[in-house]
Order: sequence, then C-alpha cells, then structure tokens
Amino acid sequence: MPNDISMGFFKSWWISIRPFSLPASTMPVVFGSVLAYVYGNVSFNFWFFLLAFFGMVFLHAGANILNDIFDYKNGFDKYPTLVSGGVVRKIITIKEAFIATIGFLTIGALIGFLLAWLVGLKLLLIGVPGLLIGIFYTKGRKIALKYHALGDLAVFLNFGIFGALGAWFVQTGTLSWIPVLWSMPIATLVIAILHANNWRDITSDADGHIYTIASVLGDKKSLNYYGFLIFAPFFMVLALIFIPYFLFPEFPAMPFSFAIVLFSLPSALKLWQKALNRKQPKNPLDFIVLDGATAQYNLIFGLLCTGALVIESLFRNFF
Repeated sequence: MPNDISMGFFKSWWISIRPFSLPASTMPVVFGSVLAYVYGNVSFNFWFFLLAFFGMVFLHAGANILNDIFDYKNGFDKYPTLVSGGVVRKIITIKEAFIATIGFLTIGALIGFLLAWLVGLKLLLIGVPGLLIGIFYTKGRKIALKYHALGDLAVFLNFGIFGALGAWFVQTGTLSWIPVLWSMPIATLVIAILHANNWRDITSDADGHIYTIASVLGDKKSLNYYGFLIFAPFFMVLALIFIPYFLFPEFPAMPFSFAIVLFSLPSALKLWQKALNRKQPKNPLDFIVLDGATAQYNLIFGLLCTGALVIESLFRNFF
C-alpha cells in the first residue's frame, strides 16, 4: 500500500507539471517578489521567496490534477490528446490522482500557513480564497467555476493578482495596490492561455453543457477576445507608466524601463496570425497547441517585466 501511494504521488507529480502551464502560475510570484524588493523598501528574503515559489508549485500541481479528475469523471475528457492530463491517458488511476491531489494541496497549504505564521496572518486573506478557487475550479458540477464561465476570473486572480500580492506580502509584511495593478498585464496573459484552451474545446464543452467564456462567445467573438487578451497588456503597461505620472503623482508610476515589454510584440503578432489561420493552419498543430504557445509568450512578457524592475533597481543604485 505505501508503495502504491508513493508511486501514484510521483507519477502524478510528473504528469501534472506541464511545462507550458507552470511558468504561468509561478511568474507572478517571481514578479511580486522582485517588485517588493525594488519598491517595498525591504531586504530580499531568499528563503521566504523559495517557500512562496514552491508553495505555488505544489498548489498548482494539486489543482491541475483535481481538474483532470473531475473533467474525466464528468465525461468531458474522454480521449487522450497532446494536452491531456495523466488520468485520461491512463498513466495514473483516479485513486492515485486523488492521493496526489491531497498530498500536493496539503503541502502547499502548510507552506502557506507557515509563511502566514512567520510574516503575518493577513497572508491568509490571500491564500485561503486562492486555495478555495483552486479546489472549486472543477469540483462540483453545479458550482464548479470552470463550468459556469468563471474560469477566466479564477486564473486571473489565482495566477495573477493573488500570486503577485501574496509574494509582495511575504517580502514586506504589508498589503499594497502596487502589486495588484502592476501584475494585471501578466494576469491578463494567463487568461489568454486558458481562453486558447477553451476556444479549442468549444465543441466538446458545448456538448457537455460546459459554459466557458469561449463557448458563450462562439468562434468569431473568441478570436476578438483572444486578440484583446494578447495585445491589451501593452496598453496596460503604457497606462501604468503615463496615467500616474500625469494624473496621480502620489501613486508610483511604472518606470519607463517597462517599455522593454515591446520586445515581446513579435511573439504576440505570431500568435495572432496562428489564431487568424486556425481553420487553415500552416502547421496542423498550430491551433491545437495555441495555449502552450501563449504560455511561452506569457513567460517572455513576464520575464521582461521582471527585467524592467531589475533595470530600475540598477539605475537607482548607480545613478
């Protein structure tokens, strides 16, 4: 029995760490931590950062497997695809998946409680809602967020706003609007990843009476929505640079170094072309793996945002 549990745990761990989705959940933690160091007037606590980072990894892994379980049990994932989880591929059993889910979510929650004890109990105001969103994303057919067009909001909060704000709090011990607003461009791209997935699955979701934003919008409007999601972050960054600078000088404006995100514009344009050619793609897999390609773009954009903070820090120290 212990051997079965350990094998299920590690097999589930392996299949749940999907290379294209892990950076989407951890990037806000990296961004929020660096942001706290540059603008929070605190020394960077590396050990707290590691705890926050791996806490998110475990929670994301647990939520991923739970999503696989309920999509399979509810009959929405019937046949394996390139982007399927381990349950539908028969790599792990339902029993093994549940064991791993409980294990990962427990470890992630314990890390969160440890950080709250070390830094401040206000962290639970972020962590507890985040944990509940992860659990009820697909759990419970009648209340699952994913099945009632609330998945976009869920990932926007969990893998965007909450991740950055929680990381900021872990470093500073305070709450602030800065990580909330400044993480919105990255959080928007996380929605784009999910939307690309749901857009691909419109037909199967509609057959299963799943209501995602994509299935509600339909194909043509989903294209417009996707375009908004991948291009809006550029305008958000420009707004966060110039609006505080001219209209709200009491609120910190994004430094001009964030203009380096424009280097990711070619990636956004390539994604847009793939989306436009979805019915007659140059590569048969272009639309099928659009979510993975969007995740790569999100990683590039997030790294550039973090790099902008590093540039600003260096500028302050040397000039």
